[in-house]
Amino acid sequence: MTTLNIVDYLLPVEECRIAADEWSLCRSNYSRIKELIPTTYVFTVSDGPLEWMKSYKEYPEFCATMGIWKNQLILIFYPMNEKGDRIDQREYPYCFLSELASDVKLQEVQEYTIVKNTILSKGLEKIEKNTDMAFPISNKPILEQDKAIEAIESWRESGMDWFYKECNESKGIGIFKRFYVPTADLCLLDEGLKEIKCSFGLKYNDVYGKMLVTLIFISFRENLQNAERAQMMSNTYDWAKPCPPICRIPGMDGEF
Repeated sequence: MTTLNIVDYLLPVEECRIAADEWSLCRSNYSRIKELIPTTYVFTVSDGPLEWMKSYKEYPEFCATMGIWKNQLILIFYPMNEKGDRIDQREYPYCFLSELASDVKLQEVQEYTIVKNTILSKGLEKIEKNTDMAFPISNKPILEQDKAIEAIESWRESGMDWFYKECNESKGIGIFKRFYVPTADLCLLDEGLKEIKCSFGLKYNDVYGKMLVTLIFISFRENLQNAERAQMMSNTYDWAKPCPPICRIPGMDGEF
């Protein structure tokens, strides 16, 4: 495994706090937000942060906190226990919001099962025959590709309008400071996981009756079964909950 310099992807806890505070103060400044967040940029969680995060893959949830570091927007990840408390460490992994270096392929694979039934009589005569198709059932929180694309495109086209509305109507109080991310969405248990692209998305929330920002995770895996075919496989995941407004964990006001 490649050894990375700790400063390349880990930020000391005090610097995490400073970065998060700077983002919190910036939320009422639309011009500053517009400079920091081009709506075509994404976060890339590479092998260094992923290896660190895999050590906490048994915990139910991660918190992805927004911050500003070296005049750039960053996403800081820290694991939370069953009570919603942050797992204390001296430093936490982070990644910068940056322009994509190449195109991103979203791949959605659906497997179907054909069920063929034939009934034989007691005299071994065929008396009934039918074929049914069973629709796919997944035990992972896979977001349908069309919904993911719709949310990403909505963000690209209307993200700045959303920020402008929040800044003018509530001075940025309603703008997210962090996201709660189910660990399952990060695919940390998946063999061959190499990288995660993380895009903002914009979609309507029925409970709050308005558009909310979410994070959409596109996980890339090395194709271990057929390496000479495609180098990578990707799946799309979602359901990162923004805070505000979804701030269900007590005692988070002073946290980064």
